[in-house]
Amino acid sequence: MVDVQIVDNSGDKKLKLYEEGELGVVVHAHPPTDEAISSYPFSQWFTDDGTSAGASDLRVDGSTTGQAFYIAAQTERDIYIKTISVRISDNAAVLNKFGALTALTNGLEFRYKNDLIGDVLIQDEMKTNLDVIRLGLSSPPLGDGSSAFRADVSGSGADTYLPFIDLTLMFGFPWGLRLKKGSTDRLEFIVNDALGGLDGFDIKGFGIQL
Repeated sequence: MVDVQIVDNSGDKKLKLYEEGELGVVVHAHPPTDEAISSYPFSQWFTDDGTSAGASDLRVDGSTTGQAFYIAAQTERDIYIKTISVRISDNAAVLNKFGALTALTNGLEFRYKNDLIGDVLIQDEMKTNLDVIRLGLSSPPLGDGSSAFRADVSGSGADTYLPFIDLTLMFGFPWGLRLKKGSTDRLEFIVNDALGGLDGFDIKGFGIQL
């Protein structure tokens, strides 16, 4: 038997193994302060050119040629997209329509494109508000009955569905879905119908960059 000890740099602090084979740990009230790599917040709209400067209004006509709105990999930083907030606003919107438009003919697509494995279709044919909410497993439980999942605006305001997509919950990624720096990786939604009649439609991604 070889006697092994794990100690810190000074040799004073030793890792202790308890009687039932468990290790003791202490959870500090602060994060590590001497990491070589630091992570920073990341947030960006899904846009028509994949950058923060692009157009983020998804109310376009994609009925003939699909229109992609995406977040693209950057040249100098890795991006990890963890959560996505969708806003579909339209007066008198209900679950079995898209906003207040008749259920779409082709539907919205959600895709991940990666240099190594290619094109991954996460969900297609999202033709109604309910279809998008189903993708958003963490959507806030607003309202009830006919107003379920809807932020109901009184009067002539734009009633809004706010699907919330948690990629950690969906796929088990602890830090989110990676867009590798220097690659052509991207996470995108593709509009395949004419959505100009909506009061509002945009999507924003949140995560970290390092």
